[in-house]
Amino acid sequence: MSSSELPASPEFKANHAELMDGVYRWQRHIYDLTRKYYLLGRDRLISGLDVPVGGTVLELGCGTGRNIILAARRYPHARFYGLDISAAMLETAGKAIDREGLSGRVILARGDATDFDARALFHVERFDRVFVSYSLSMIPGWEKTVSAALAALSPNGSLHIVDFGQQEGLPRWFRTLLRGWLKKFHVAPRESLREVLESESRRTGASFRFRTLYRGYAWLAVIGPRG
Repeated sequence: MSSSELPASPEFKANHAELMDGVYRWQRHIYDLTRKYYLLGRDRLISGLDVPVGGTVLELGCGTGRNIILAARRYPHARFYGLDISAAMLETAGKAIDREGLSGRVILARGDATDFDARALFHVERFDRVFVSYSLSMIPGWEKTVSAALAALSPNGSLHIVDFGQQEGLPRWFRTLLRGWLKKFHVAPRESLREVLESESRRTGASFRFRTLYRGYAWLAVIGPRG
């Protein structure tokens, strides 16, 4: 059974939330310190958001809040919203946002990135930017997250994604070691990521940009309006 075929029942979602809380209940305290060495391309994604003044930005899988805080600093005239399935991660993110004095512009909510109601969670129906940073490789049924993100965009909005690539330009031994390490945290690079994003961009009539970073270590993609 592929990840896209996994059940999306309330029980399954609750189990996944419990799994993420279990994995990151303690890891969240050192997450940013350790992940900065191998979650490459995140800052490039943030710099490419180009958020309009007064714009709205949603991060799916916001984790500890590291990315949303950096984005809020870079785009001080925008409003930010973060969604995550892990209560433990949201607790850490909320404290970090409060420390940075950003609680007036950043709102967090617990929810499933594959099936969420932005209006109910945030009182916002559409966003100028949606971004997903190293979360699709952790989400069962991740393809649904892509569809849900596109559905949440405003007419001229764009979806920005960075995640593990297939390490196609790196030695095989490196790929083996990396994937073994990632598996410990229930992370699996998505081989069909580019194919799915291209398909979704065609379905929605959107533009598609794709970049390979660091010899395929990471993939960076943007789905946005035509022209």
